[in-house]
Amino acid sequence: MTDPHLGARSTQRVSLRSRITLLAAFCVGGAVALVSLGAYITVSRGLYEQVDDNLRERASALLSNTQVVAEGRTQIPRIFLDLSDIKFDVVDDSGLSAINSLVIRPPIGPEELKVAAGVKQDYFRTDQGTDARVYAVQYPFLDGTALVLAQPLDSTKSSLGKLAVVLIVIGGSGIIVAALAGTAVARGSLRPVQRLTAAAERVTRTGELRPIPVAGDDELSRLTSSFNTMLGAVAEAQERQRRLVADAGHELRTPLTSLRTNLELLLASEAPGAPNLSAQDRTEIQDDLRAQLDELTQLIGDLVELAREDAAPAVQEYVELTEVIEQALDRARRRANDVRFDVRLQPWHLIGHAASLERAVLNLLDNAVKFSPPGGVVRVELTAAGDGYVFLQVADAGPGISDEDLPHVFDRFYRSQEARTLPGSGLGLAIVKQAAERHGGSVFASRSADGGALMAMRLPGRAD
Repeated sequence: MTDPHLGARSTQRVSLRSRITLLAAFCVGGAVALVSLGAYITVSRGLYEQVDDNLRERASALLSNTQVVAEGRTQIPRIFLDLSDIKFDVVDDSGLSAINSLVIRPPIGPEELKVAAGVKQDYFRTDQGTDARVYAVQYPFLDGTALVLAQPLDSTKSSLGKLAVVLIVIGGSGIIVAALAGTAVARGSLRPVQRLTAAAERVTRTGELRPIPVAGDDELSRLTSSFNTMLGAVAEAQERQRRLVADAGHELRTPLTSLRTNLELLLASEAPGAPNLSAQDRTEIQDDLRAQLDELTQLIGDLVELAREDAAPAVQEYVELTEVIEQALDRARRRANDVRFDVRLQPWHLIGHAASLERAVLNLLDNAVKFSPPGGVVRVELTAAGDGYVFLQVADAGPGISDEDLPHVFDRFYRSQEARTLPGSGLGLAIVKQAAERHGGSVFASRSADGGALMAMRLPGRAD
């Protein structure tokens, strides 16, 4: 049984270079074949027209010659006697010759008899039996007769045969040259593709993301540039992932070590013969365990959120930013204790991901609450910047941010000296920065009018 996929597999095995070579040879071969056929037909028609013109001129010369001699039933021009390369005869409508001389008669057919009978003035045809061109015209010196001339086509067909050989040789040479040129062009043009293939295989084999040199500005060069851009994006993603894993491992080490120490202490106190812990020490250890578990829970949650933001962008949707901020404020108020919020918002909407924006706003609010003094006020303001952007500013009345900490507050796992004694993972503001940049915005940090910290997000969108 024939494999239905055999043809497809055979086509797939043909390389692109071979296909370009075959395409060039096929196109040139087709063009040469059409030109050769056109040339052959044109020359063939021209040669046959020359034969017809020659016969017509001979007949006209014969019929216009006034010197005649008596021959059989009619008189014939004397020039007839000098015809050597053309067969001739004068026949009536029954096919009988009117010339008594022994001449090599041309082929006589029904059309020549019609000319003799006066049905036709003259007539050309090619006689297949004798391979000759036959011309019949009414003969004026004898009623009811026709002059018939026949010229062999041997020389004409010989010339056409030589022309066919020349055209075949030229066409074959053109196809060979086209195939060689197609191979050369394919080899040169596909060199960037070969480099891309080698680079992709190198990445698969070694994981090395080294860019490919780019030369020129054609389509393949732009493809190479795009491939290099992709390699750069993959390398950046790998570096972000490596840093995240390294930083996460570093940050997880401290609470895990504390958990291990406290758990081992509790277990050791329950061993036979071990001294018992006082109720106060046990309570303190249990409080430390709860705090460390809370810290681990928050850190893992922030890591998951950060990893999710590092992944492919979420589905974009229509987002009312004021609603997102109000939802984040509701959650922040529930854990703000005695900290109050002074909120001033104006309508604003954008295309984005509401959940990631709400998480970013909540992180800003939690950060402000954490550093606010008891009874302090967190000011939340959403104002348009006038250039298609809006500023969300969250200001607190806490200790503020030192000059050396300002450039790093949005870095992953960065914590100032003041923040190291407070709960947190050092990832909250990094999540804010990532969410803002994912939506085409940016983040800023400064000091507020109350002396505390001022955190701002700049986001695109529209007010109406």
